[in-house]
Amino acid sequence: MPQQSPLDLAQGDPFGLHNLPYGIFSTADEPDRRRIGVRYGNHVLDVHTAGTALGSPHSDVLAHPTLNALMAAGRPTWQAVRAGIRTWLGYPAIEPFLHPLSDVTLHLPFEVADYVDFYASEHHATNVGRMFRPDSEPLTPNWKHLPIGYHGRAGTVVVSGTPVRRPHGQRKSPADTAPVFGPSRRLDIEAEVGFVVGTPTALGETVPQSAFRDHVFGVCLLNDWSARDIQAWEYVPLGPFLGKSFATSVSAWVTPLDALDEARTAPPQRDHELLPYLDDSALEPGGLDLRITVAINGHPVSEPPFSTMYWTAAQQLAHMTVNGASLRTGDLYASGTVSGPAVEQRGCLLELTWGGRDPLDLPDGKRTFLEDGDEVTLTAWAPGPDGVRIGLGEVTGRVAPAV
Repeated sequence: MPQQSPLDLAQGDPFGLHNLPYGIFSTADEPDRRRIGVRYGNHVLDVHTAGTALGSPHSDVLAHPTLNALMAAGRPTWQAVRAGIRTWLGYPAIEPFLHPLSDVTLHLPFEVADYVDFYASEHHATNVGRMFRPDSEPLTPNWKHLPIGYHGRAGTVVVSGTPVRRPHGQRKSPADTAPVFGPSRRLDIEAEVGFVVGTPTALGETVPQSAFRDHVFGVCLLNDWSARDIQAWEYVPLGPFLGKSFATSVSAWVTPLDALDEARTAPPQRDHELLPYLDDSALEPGGLDLRITVAINGHPVSEPPFSTMYWTAAQQLAHMTVNGASLRTGDLYASGTVSGPAVEQRGCLLELTWGGRDPLDLPDGKRTFLEDGDEVTLTAWAPGPDGVRIGLGEVTGRVAPAV
């Protein structure tokens, strides 16, 4: 039987021509040479080498070891490169430039400039508020008026597959008279979606929601690991610090924003009037119908729906820049924990176990928070054209013991 061509994908493959996510890869014979790749089925297209052979006018921005040069080139270039790749994949002569996914090593796809984490799920914020402030309103007075966020640590963003070391820090339970120092005992995950900025802005410039597509290159899955006990002791009054900054895992693949047009959906009904720069009532639907699955050691524990997020990525970008803060190529901002209204839709163990009160029953034992050796995997898909699915690159991390 003749070997099947890598160009012949199974019907409905989630990584077909309708998707084409970007990543950075190397091969065993050239381990130090990092190249831009595009995933097509279970293969990776060497975009620069193919583009050079086929005379692409964009070979210069495709010759770099990260996606940053391509991202900085702007939306017309993104669209032209994507259209060119779709054409190339119709040529049998492209086959020599396709590498089996199993034969390559994937790397962090872009150099992270700044990292911002938001808090955009009303269900998550309400659950956390009920746990931490049971005698007051679960949502703070500002929550329905602006997308709450904080600046995280860009230097600890790591690619999927990187082990995550259990962090040390101060912690203090209500029964303790003084804080103690040691490894976190309440290590958690947060299932999130990340947005990657391509086109930068000048200091003092603002970005309206209508310019969202001009600045955001693509989307990736993101796990913002959290040490809940360290965070609980440190976060008043300035917010998360050591409890969050030790690691944030992102997918090795960035899905182009244009691949998600069919997943556009209206956000939940807002029950407060929004200020003009956040009002999206006259704009294209800003929500995304992404279906996420969270698995621990291969066992699914949650399916958070991104379509329920109260604040959209366009609103977050507008708020992030409304004071004149500049964008840089490689800026990464995350949605915050994605949680839905049902118990099985909660995007972190803090919610799933209600602060440790209700342990999860897994095939390898009960869990309140993560144990050493646990592996967490986030996967997701979105509806695409003609009923096909758009696959998002998974993000995986295994907990390594504290040292």
